[in-house]
Amino acid sequence: MADGAAVDSALARLAVFADESIGAAQLAGIALDLRVSHAPRRRWLEEVATTLSSKAGAFDDVRRTAACVSHDRPDGETATMTVERLARGFDRAAAISPAASVQLSSLGDEDRLAATTAEIASWLERQGFLGAHKHILDIGCGIGRLEHALAPKMGHIVGIDISSKMIAIARRRCAGLATVAFRLTSGVDLTDVAEASFDGALAVDSFPYLMLAGVAERHFGEIARVLRPGGMAAVLNYSYRTSPDADSCDINRLARAFGMAVVVDGEKPFSSWDGRAFLVRRAGGT
Repeated sequence: MADGAAVDSALARLAVFADESIGAAQLAGIALDLRVSHAPRRRWLEEVATTLSSKAGAFDDVRRTAACVSHDRPDGETATMTVERLARGFDRAAAISPAASVQLSSLGDEDRLAATTAEIASWLERQGFLGAHKHILDIGCGIGRLEHALAPKMGHIVGIDISSKMIAIARRRCAGLATVAFRLTSGVDLTDVAEASFDGALAVDSFPYLMLAGVAERHFGEIARVLRPGGMAAVLNYSYRTSPDADSCDINRLARAFGMAVVVDGEKPFSSWDGRAFLVRRAGGT
């Protein structure tokens, strides 16, 4: 409540961090028992409580989905081992709730997920990221929701992911779309992607897991390599750290190191999702 999170985002955080022994009904009661005097916060708590009470089953599914993917990295675990563990976790998460597996704050609701997807697509269009002749690489494509939304506005989109279950769902979702392709990736690097072969690279909620595996900076450099001159990379959430300044510092440092310029530096442009947006452009082009 203190940092102004939307109700959906707050519920996602509860699903991740609240003690599993405390059920949805109890959490709703705790929200109401706070009885704050500030009217907007009181309404916010009431909405949290109402959603928990009316969607207890969905909240439990989100909890189970979140529990599939651990954000802790044991000592001695290599990057490859981390990626393989994450892949298994995302396979399990997608089997429970495809929508929640890519956005916990959707609460597993496809309509909520579609609303956020539409917001992301609209933002990308405003940034000049889309175009009928552009080729886009989506790193961590998940269940293919953005491919389905962006296909009419793009020349070609390739979605890559470490989860075979998510790739299978994505292929079903986008069946019949000739401009869309999906493939499994190692998650360690982009060595199977040719140099200067894409006009844009998109990474929605994937860099936090690249950071967990210790390969985020490597991927940033790889993105610079696979982009054509003037191409752009949209990174929506660089990490799950609580310091936006740290993310901005890293993005700006990496952009300088790999000959890119920061165009959007950590904005929060979405009303249905708390993602923080960065946009960088490779030098060259027109």
